[in-house]
Amino acid sequence: MTNYINKKAPEFTLPASNGKQISLADFYEKKHVVLYFYPKDMTPGCTTQACDFRDFHKDFAELDVVILGVSPDPQAKHGKFIDKYNLPFLLLVDENHEAAEKYEVWKLKSMFGKEYMGIERSTFIINKEGILVKEWRKVKVNGHVEEALQFVKEKLS
Repeated sequence: MTNYINKKAPEFTLPASNGKQISLADFYEKKHVVLYFYPKDMTPGCTTQACDFRDFHKDFAELDVVILGVSPDPQAKHGKFIDKYNLPFLLLVDENHEAAEKYEVWKLKSMFGKEYMGIERSTFIINKEGILVKEWRKVKVNGHVEEALQFVKEKLS
């Protein structure tokens, strides 16, 4: 696995839930980025994680942080997810897992003895200069958003 800590974050451009194309570079020099990859809209763990980011959105925003969620789900499903849970941040469409592969979170997974490819829940913090400064892989949802917020408060503010 490639170590990107303290190196330029892998760049990508993806369609977003607002209908625009979004690149990491859009935020450089303006915002830090919390980039989180999650498997699927409307599933229990992903919903909990998204709602935790929603609940702490204002705290992140006050620290000049933008939150971007990424999954392989299509734009229409992202829109329903955002509407249902009142999510105040963009969700990016990675149907071809371009960004997921760059961040090495597109993994062979197993459920009930069946193997398949999917997203390994992961979060990356990228500073205003585009440098990846922190990563969490194989994220456990409970308490994770608070841990990410604490990191930002201690290291980037």
